[in-house]
Amino acid sequence: MDQEQCRRLDAADPLAGCRAAFELPPGVIYLDGNSLGPLSRSARQRLDLALGNEWAQGLILGWTESGWLEAPQRVGDRIGSLIGAARGQVVVSDNTTVNLYKLASAALTLRPDRRTVLIQDDDFPTDRFVAAGLAARSGGRVQVRHFRPDAMAGSLDAGTALVILSQVDYRTGRLHDMPSLTRTIHEVGALVLWDLSHSAGAVPVALDSSGVDLAAGCTYKFLNGGPGSPAYCYVARRLQSQVRSPIWSWLGHVEPFAFGPSYEPGPGPKSFITGTPGILGLAALEGALEAWRGVDLALLRQKSLDLAETFIALVEARCASAGLELLTPREPELRGSQVSWRHPGAQQIIAELIRRGVIGDFRPPDICRFGLTPLYLGFEDVWHAVEQLRSVLQSFAVGEPTTAVVPATP
Repeated sequence: MDQEQCRRLDAADPLAGCRAAFELPPGVIYLDGNSLGPLSRSARQRLDLALGNEWAQGLILGWTESGWLEAPQRVGDRIGSLIGAARGQVVVSDNTTVNLYKLASAALTLRPDRRTVLIQDDDFPTDRFVAAGLAARSGGRVQVRHFRPDAMAGSLDAGTALVILSQVDYRTGRLHDMPSLTRTIHEVGALVLWDLSHSAGAVPVALDSSGVDLAAGCTYKFLNGGPGSPAYCYVARRLQSQVRSPIWSWLGHVEPFAFGPSYEPGPGPKSFITGTPGILGLAALEGALEAWRGVDLALLRQKSLDLAETFIALVEARCASAGLELLTPREPELRGSQVSWRHPGAQQIIAELIRRGVIGDFRPPDICRFGLTPLYLGFEDVWHAVEQLRSVLQSFAVGEPTTAVVPATP
């Protein structure tokens, strides 16, 4: 693989035109969309409309005349179309942590005779902390057990109430088999809660056809909703008459403007909307989702896999003997949309790459992580990124000093 071959791949790329939808800084190769997606033109336009027209001109009437009240469900349905969920099962509200807590707590009420929550021992800290917090508040009724990757089935038993899983591992990019693991969990009568933060907008997600019970995820990574953009939660239709959010709020009420004395939850996942939604964040997210209009998700997945194959092949050919260890699975079907390498100088490598305009990220203690986002990343971008990586590694080998340090990003 050389630069000219990468150019030819770009010329034949059916998704190449999607790049124009984003406001990427000139001269920057952005390989950190798995942490924060870039600004899209449609997000800016939608936010400008919300600010200049709906809020500035409409004032309080925005709630009724601009569709603000319906935004959590309207935008939720848009996200649902990207994660294999039929309408009426996804709402946008709060952040991922709060949604995980609400969904996990609600799941435990559906399995009152079971006491165990299972979670992978190296899953993202938020997921583990939520599970631990629920156990701590249960007065000993709930316990958390951890399992090693690829060893979940042996941890399941008749006491398992809930399993919390991330579809894509945030460090290595390993993709879990959602349909198979969901079936295995259901065989013992447990429920499953999937975290889609590193998969929605990057890999195929089929919540309904996989039989998933509950799911949550953020929108500021591959969905490009903006820093701190609101998260979403999914409640399978078959559970909606049984499951209720542990946080009762006025907007989750079946008739919020009746201002009645008692709480009656709204239908479907509406009860998981907690409080008044942040309209500006929702507006930016709704605009960002316009960039997905007409995108073939099968083509997106294929380009993601091809970008990763190209990246791995170039690094191993041009950075041989540099001490990089591939953490991401070599098998394409086991990969999300990122590639991670281990190196003792990972933090300094990422800092120097950023200084040169190639933005990846660092995960302690020694992981260089690179997001491969098919909507706006090209094959020649990958080639240039690897050339900069090779140059950085060569400078380390000859002892060129560097004092640059990059912190771990959210």
